[in-house]
Amino acid sequence: MRLLLVGVFAAGFAVAGTPTYYKDVVPVLQAHCQECHRPGEVAPMSLMSYKDSRPWAKAIRQAVLLKKMPPWSADPHYGKFSNDRSLKQSEIDTLTAWADAGAPEGNPSDAPAPVQFADGWKIGKPDLVLDMGTDFKVAARGTIPYLSFLVHTGFTEDKWVKEVEVRPGNNAVVHHITLYARPKGSDFLVPVDAKPGEPYLGQSEPPQVNRPPQNDVGQMNGLFVSPGVGPAEEIGLYLPGGTPYETGPGQARLIPAGSDIVFQMHYTTTGKEEFDRSKVGIIFAKEPPKERVVNAMIVNRSLRIPAGDPNHRLDATVTLQEEAVLQTITPHAHVRAKAFEFDVTYPTGEKQVLLNVPKYDFNWQIGYELAKPVKLPKGTLIHMTAFYDNSLNNPANPDPTKEVFWGEQTWEEMATGFLDLAIPAGMDPMKLVPPRRVATQAAR
Repeated sequence: MRLLLVGVFAAGFAVAGTPTYYKDVVPVLQAHCQECHRPGEVAPMSLMSYKDSRPWAKAIRQAVLLKKMPPWSADPHYGKFSNDRSLKQSEIDTLTAWADAGAPEGNPSDAPAPVQFADGWKIGKPDLVLDMGTDFKVAARGTIPYLSFLVHTGFTEDKWVKEVEVRPGNNAVVHHITLYARPKGSDFLVPVDAKPGEPYLGQSEPPQVNRPPQNDVGQMNGLFVSPGVGPAEEIGLYLPGGTPYETGPGQARLIPAGSDIVFQMHYTTTGKEEFDRSKVGIIFAKEPPKERVVNAMIVNRSLRIPAGDPNHRLDATVTLQEEAVLQTITPHAHVRAKAFEFDVTYPTGEKQVLLNVPKYDFNWQIGYELAKPVKLPKGTLIHMTAFYDNSLNNPANPDPTKEVFWGEQTWEEMATGFLDLAIPAGMDPMKLVPPRRVATQAAR
């Protein structure tokens, strides 16, 4: 009986120096975990209370020791990032010691004030919320092609947007969402006379099955997705582990007057019928900005990965035709991708590695926000390198016996780097890249 009482005492109260939940663990969870680990978010369990967190103490210990959580894949030797989620060694030590001690609760009065989340929005209360216009039924099984839903904004004047957060209506079936602002009269992704709320099978680009090999040519063309009609721009994105699109002081994104919004949806099945009604929250700028933030991309669509190749390399480059400031880099590929690197060569010949991701994780596609944005003069060469494992050694590989080409489904592949660039507010973004590159359609 004496041993039993000692055990109960140790589980509820910590000896001197032992971390407790309220005093030591809550600050770490608030800073690094609760953004995703709360009801309605992407993480599978809540860490918002002691009752929620206590059963997961050993799992938390293992995840932080292996550095699987929080998800962060950037090599610390290259670049500093304002949204760095990685834990300090002292924080890892606190969580492991807490778990090893039996996850003591401690005194609730030691806890910091709870973090306030605005109705689930990470950006706070939006000025405007738009949804895809229907409760879309997702089939229980099978492959679902990319679907696009049109939403009329009703904007009669240009709108400068400070923050954009795209939120899935059903995390279980939404793999990712790309949000586009489409100019009036454009037929990008859906017909001009499309009915809001109806799904359309418009793809970002034609399928490329068994495409013959081509020279590796990088194209930064995320702004130029509707040749002959006008530029459609990606203005928002949802990815597992991703963050909302935010802009800095004196900056905003532009949604021109008359634009429509297109939700491009990538669904996956769960074995049962599900429903989804995804939405976007927008916060407008309070005054006209000095700088416009635009989303661009560097890609290589000549992707062709041999069957069984454990370390296939692919490169893409683009030369800026005007000066811009690089703020965020988001690598994007599918389940065979294993690493990314982004570097620039300045007109002076100096080379700088901006981001190295030695262990790319398809399940956590992160936008890396540069702590100090990098000015890229006119003539700067942007270079992306991606590596793929199409061998049996890759446990996520759907079929190592197959040669792999560019495609939108997860068993196909992509080689893409999404770049947030700041330019003068009145500048035409199409001036950034050579005209010959404009006519290629963008994809995710």
